[in-house]
Amino acid sequence: MSDASIENEDIPLEVVSDVDQTWQDTVRSLVNAYVLVPGRIMITDYRALLGFGIVFGYLFVGTVGVWLMEPTTMWDGDRLVQSFETMAHPLGTDPQGRDILTLLVYGTRPILLMMLSGGLFIITIGTAIGTVAGFSRGRLDQILSMITDVALTIPGLPLVIVLAVTLNPESPVLIGILLAINGWGGLARNLRSQVLSIREEDYVEAAKAMNVSTGNVLLKDVLPNMMPYILYNFMSSMRGVLFASVGLYYLGVLPYSQENWGVLLEQAYSGGALTTWSMFHWIFWPIVAVVILSIGLILLSQSTDKLFNPRVRARHE
Repeated sequence: MSDASIENEDIPLEVVSDVDQTWQDTVRSLVNAYVLVPGRIMITDYRALLGFGIVFGYLFVGTVGVWLMEPTTMWDGDRLVQSFETMAHPLGTDPQGRDILTLLVYGTRPILLMMLSGGLFIITIGTAIGTVAGFSRGRLDQILSMITDVALTIPGLPLVIVLAVTLNPESPVLIGILLAINGWGGLARNLRSQVLSIREEDYVEAAKAMNVSTGNVLLKDVLPNMMPYILYNFMSSMRGVLFASVGLYYLGVLPYSQENWGVLLEQAYSGGALTTWSMFHWIFWPIVAVVILSIGLILLSQSTDKLFNPRVRARHE
């Protein structure tokens, strides 16, 4: 066959599969990618198992636990019952006879709401501003970078105190956002520097050459490369909101409509639990609740890198 005949021969440039993918196949592939593969990876990592177990336990207590336990009131039991002294009050009681375990269970929900709302606020604002600034460059990059620099220069604690006194928020969601009001600046700046290097990669340049929209490039090519870092910051942001909320409630800065761990610490400290041994369990168990949840978030954040590592995912598919 001559070269001319080969050149004139119709050569298909696009091959279309003759097998249609059903919706069951689509669902199966999504379940495998987002449920089964992450599950297999977590099973092989003790940090992920332990961290997920701790966090899931707190979620269970904050949601189902409040339905399983009746709220405690004054003089439900004898005052200052010590921990493990009786099964009716396994963690003891406070000077008003309230069950400390029940107070911790009912204080879990508002703390989790603060952590989740604050963490989502930081991740959403920081990711949006950082990725757009790094990918767009030009005037938009300058404006967003200036906003980020201003947010980084504002002192966090005085701003939170002023806003708390001015707005007097009592909703845990609003308080969580208040505590994270300027915590997104560092994440936005770091993501911007990462995007500046990612946007020069060959696959990003190819996507732009094929006139792929900026939104699709960011969602499909840029963000997946930064997801381990974003998830790590999400866990760290929730820990930051946890410590900030407990600390400011302990200092009596934040208003409250329902008791939580920080309020329990403030009440115990005001009641002399640090100087009286018979009251020490009153302040000890809220501290233990904060420490264990923080450890769970640390372990979970350390294991997030494997979830998005292509080699690890390929080995478990």
